[in-house]
Amino acid sequence: MAIKLYEHFTYKKLFRFTLPSIIMMIFTSIYGVVDGLFVSNIVGDTEFAALNFIMPYLMVLGAPGFMLGTGGCALISKTYGEGDKERANKLFSMVIYIGILLGIVLAIVGVLTVRPVAIAMGATGDMIDDCALYGAIISVALPAYMIQLCFQSIFVAAEKPQLGLYMSIISGVANMVLDALFMGAFGWGLAGAAIATGASQFIGGIVPIIYFARPNASILRLSKPYFEGRALGKMLTNGSSELMSQVSMSLVGILYNIQLMRYAGEDGVSAYGVMMYVNFVFISIFIGYSVGIAPVFSYNLGSQNHDELKSLRRKSTLIIMSFSACMLALGLLLAPTFSKIFVGYDPELYALTLHGFRIFCFSFVFAGMAIFGSSFFTALNDGVTSAIISFLRTLVFQISAVILLPLIWETDGIWASIIVAELMAFVVTIIFMIAKKKKFNY
Repeated sequence: MAIKLYEHFTYKKLFRFTLPSIIMMIFTSIYGVVDGLFVSNIVGDTEFAALNFIMPYLMVLGAPGFMLGTGGCALISKTYGEGDKERANKLFSMVIYIGILLGIVLAIVGVLTVRPVAIAMGATGDMIDDCALYGAIISVALPAYMIQLCFQSIFVAAEKPQLGLYMSIISGVANMVLDALFMGAFGWGLAGAAIATGASQFIGGIVPIIYFARPNASILRLSKPYFEGRALGKMLTNGSSELMSQVSMSLVGILYNIQLMRYAGEDGVSAYGVMMYVNFVFISIFIGYSVGIAPVFSYNLGSQNHDELKSLRRKSTLIIMSFSACMLALGLLLAPTFSKIFVGYDPELYALTLHGFRIFCFSFVFAGMAIFGSSFFTALNDGVTSAIISFLRTLVFQISAVILLPLIWETDGIWASIIVAELMAFVVTIIFMIAKKKKFNY
């Protein structure tokens, strides 16, 4: 039986309700991981470095999808909790149509700018052509990717998290199969990786539109175009933290690549790419839980059920901290395996990656709480606090650490900078959660 937003959530219900979102985010993160795995082992290390080099810019282009999805989901769920189901449905439709239009604009921007951006970031020689090729193909799929990101949050608000899970599995499997076909069987190289990812994004974006455009069993349905400027402004404010987080992570990724080129060369960029692939999967667990539980917080805020808000906040904090401890242990245990899978063909690169990953793993202890905290305040429609946490975590703390620590420990300082940044973000999140308790009665 489907769990409704208005129910009391025990630990069992929390896991049942959020598990589809967690798995959904894991499969979404696997897109890039599979590309990297195939490119590294089939195409070559230069192309692998190019993919990692241009990826932060592509993440910037896709970031507005997170803003629309999370910010819109918070307002849709709150409106539904207040009992205004018709307006909630109109807001949902507005999010989807704006997402499509914005995706088209950003696709054009991506195709036109990916080469000059790669050059400006410091790419040289063959890496420039590889970055331009991969980036241009991926940019074409941006409208579908934008909608896919919106639906990741909205599936939960529609009380259909399992449908989101199924779509992510289908898209993820399609990406893996097409990667093997295009790169392995057809020999299309880096272009094959990009086409496979773009095709999977079209599946993940278009199929949900078809589902919600027809009569369905969810609480939402895509209707005629609707626009409400004030509501859109609220959505963008609510989701600004997610936009800030994605853009900041991308800018930081660019800075990491610049620092690594200086201290460790192309091998450093490749090693960092391996860590980021594993990080995408591990962090997606935190993001998946936060996305899955956010509409429940928003609904209970709208219905003024403060006892349930308190219960959800306590349970979620314990769950996040438990996840953090498990991820640290798993990361340390599997560091040799992850490193070997991606770069086992090069002993020196493998040694560099393994050493860096064993340091990097300790960031998982602190990352979950900051990710949850930012999503928590977005769900409470407190976009300003959420944005501050994201801004400090993903931009200020990380940039400061990755600039300063290498001056002391060189390459090890780059690997350790993420730990310092996540620790500081953890402290800031706890302070905000304590300070805002009385305002939101959680």
